[in-house]
Amino acid sequence: MKKLSHVDGSGQARMVDVGAKPVSERIARATGSIRMKPDTLKAIQQNALVKGDVLGVARIAGIMAAKRTAELIPLCHPISLTDVQVALELDENLPGVTCEATTKTTDRTGVEMEAITAVVVTLTTVYDMVKSVDRGIIIGDIRLLEKDGGRSGHWVSP
Repeated sequence: MKKLSHVDGSGQARMVDVGAKPVSERIARATGSIRMKPDTLKAIQQNALVKGDVLGVARIAGIMAAKRTAELIPLCHPISLTDVQVALELDENLPGVTCEATTKTTDRTGVEMEAITAVVVTLTTVYDMVKSVDRGIIIGDIRLLEKDGGRSGHWVSP
C-alpha cells in the first residue's frame, strides 16, 4: 500500500509541503445526486417553491463553496481557482437532480477537493431549498469523475 502523504513519520496528520512542486494546469470533475418525491421535482421544474429559484441558488452556493474549500477541509491548500462550473440536471428517472462540478487552476496542487466540495454544497443547498415540502430527500453518489494535471497525470473513474 502506498504511504499516506498527509501523515508524518510519527503518524500525525500534517499538511503536505507543495512549495517545490511545479505549477501546472489542473482540472477535476465530480458528481452527485439528490433523490426526492416526484412532486418535489415538479415543484423545482415549475419554480413553485417559496424560497425561489432552487437551481440558481444551489449553483451559486456550489461555486462559493469551491472557492472556500481550504477553510472547510483542514489539510487542503488554499489555491487560486481559474474556473468553477456547476451544472445541474433534472432527472425524472431518479426522481431528482444530478450535479456535476468542474474546477480548474494553474497551481502546485490539484482541485479534486474543490470539485467534490462544490457538489456536496450544491446538493445540500437543494435540500435546504425544498425541505419544507420533502424531508425524505437522499443525497448520495458523490464521487470524483476525473482529474488531470500534476505528477499523477490524468485519471478517469472506472
